[in-house]
Amino acid sequence: MDVVLIMVLAFGGYIIAYKLYGEFIGKKIFQISNKNKTPAEEFEDGIDYVPTKKGIIFGHHFTSIAGTGPIVGPAIAVIWGWVPALIWVFVGSIVMGAVHDFSSLVMSLRNQGKSISEISAQYVSKRIRYVFFLIVFIELWLFLAILGMIIAVIFHMYPQAVFPVWMEIPIAITLGWAIYKRNANVTKVTTLAVVIMYITVILGHWIPLDMPVIGSMPATGTWTIILFIYAFIASTLPVTTLLQPRDYINAWELFVAMTVLILGIVVASFSGLHFVAPSVQAMPEGAPSLWPFLFITIACGAISGFHAVVASGTTAKQVAKEEDAKFVGYGSMLMEGALSVLVIIATTAGIGLAARGDTSAITGIAKWTEHYASWSSAAGLGAKVGAFVEGSANMISYIGIPKSLGLIIMGVFVASFAGTSLDTTARLQRYVIQELLGANRVGASEKNNFFTNKYGATILALLAAGLLAFSTGVDGTGALALWPLFGANNQALAALALFTASVYLRQTSGKKYLVTFIPACFMVFMTTWALISNEITYFGTGKVLLGTINLIILLIVAYVTIESLMAMFKKTAKVVLKPVKVS
Repeated sequence: MDVVLIMVLAFGGYIIAYKLYGEFIGKKIFQISNKNKTPAEEFEDGIDYVPTKKGIIFGHHFTSIAGTGPIVGPAIAVIWGWVPALIWVFVGSIVMGAVHDFSSLVMSLRNQGKSISEISAQYVSKRIRYVFFLIVFIELWLFLAILGMIIAVIFHMYPQAVFPVWMEIPIAITLGWAIYKRNANVTKVTTLAVVIMYITVILGHWIPLDMPVIGSMPATGTWTIILFIYAFIASTLPVTTLLQPRDYINAWELFVAMTVLILGIVVASFSGLHFVAPSVQAMPEGAPSLWPFLFITIACGAISGFHAVVASGTTAKQVAKEEDAKFVGYGSMLMEGALSVLVIIATTAGIGLAARGDTSAITGIAKWTEHYASWSSAAGLGAKVGAFVEGSANMISYIGIPKSLGLIIMGVFVASFAGTSLDTTARLQRYVIQELLGANRVGASEKNNFFTNKYGATILALLAAGLLAFSTGVDGTGALALWPLFGANNQALAALALFTASVYLRQTSGKKYLVTFIPACFMVFMTTWALISNEITYFGTGKVLLGTINLIILLIVAYVTIESLMAMFKKTAKVVLKPVKVS
């Protein structure tokens, strides 16, 4: 019952945090009010700026920030023990991650839906505009380039997931049409869409689809090309056509899966479910040190810079009322923390539990050790996803769902979330390119500038990602060469977004900036520590390219931190950006 107790305490803590700390941050610190007009109201265009019901935009925002992050991060970090991972997820998500996401969203809502990069230039210093854009561009470039491979690997592991994942597209398009064109009852059409979606999951059991080798191109390369074509279409369509409704039904898919998993945990606890992983394991074989790398490895479950890009990118352009920001920004991060708690339970307790009726399976600490024998054995994408999916399927088998079907349900869930990240990331990189190359410049002509047009900017975003993905061959795995940079870059972005929020609060409300400043200092310390450690490792092992880019990121962090501290303690006049919609 220790597993159930931990789960109940964590979820109860999240509810209390939302009610108390979320309310404090929203009302006392940022003073959110529906009297303030949102960008969605002011610039409504039916394409990017669309006032949206908070339940629907919550679904979009949550699935966009989640992706595979809250799964793969905790699934490897438990190698240091389940206690450090759980503490960081629980505490980090409440006082750092949710505050980070909420503040990024509110700042964008009050600044014409501009990105965190533009906001930093406005409140911190014009000098940091391009370096902040660089760190955001690197973040999205790496993530976009790797996502095709991630989805391809998941499809290969769970071919039964391919059919239901692709069927989500016509379901989502129909849902969007019903809600926005036919004024259908949201509850009724949502229920119908989710039911149909889970029917396709069951059908997927009998329709496994595995991509063959085409010529000399393996499945990963083929899937990457197909997925990039999809990303181009999805990210240039109006958000209400595909992006938003797909994210919304995927959120409901998650809620159903989480409910099933919670029930499985409760029932399985009566059949011996318990933590089989060590509570703390400071020196796993081949692993980096717990400090600072736990705080880099678990990002999305605790705090992630990618969330600031989403909040100030797609989400801020769709929030209808400013007071919805608490539910969307703060609440979605706590929901992601809750998901990570379930991942920790699945990979440290569920993985050591035999599925119902299986008397031949390896169980207990032996099973966990088999999977987490060393950092290298547990660090691959397949190993991390597999640990979560298998552990979850074991537990839900105790509520009568066969393990074979449980594997499909969880496989579809993981693949679906990776898919939502793909189209959102492509749209976000399009926004970055448009802002950087002219969409917000006074006098810039959007019609005559290819790179401020949504099609041209999206092509450039996907072309850059594609060049990286295929830089080492036709398998589409080229981004793996630079992927080690992503974790530290992502957390550096989180630290810099928190510094921007601190400057914003300092300039607009005086002494109320500590709620963001203290987390910013913690994150910049941990990130700098990790970057320096990586720098020593990269140059020590002859990885010059990684070392060079890592050094650039380290210098950017130092520069933006200094600029932020300078801006916090001097009076600066606000620079008001001319509101120009991107097309």
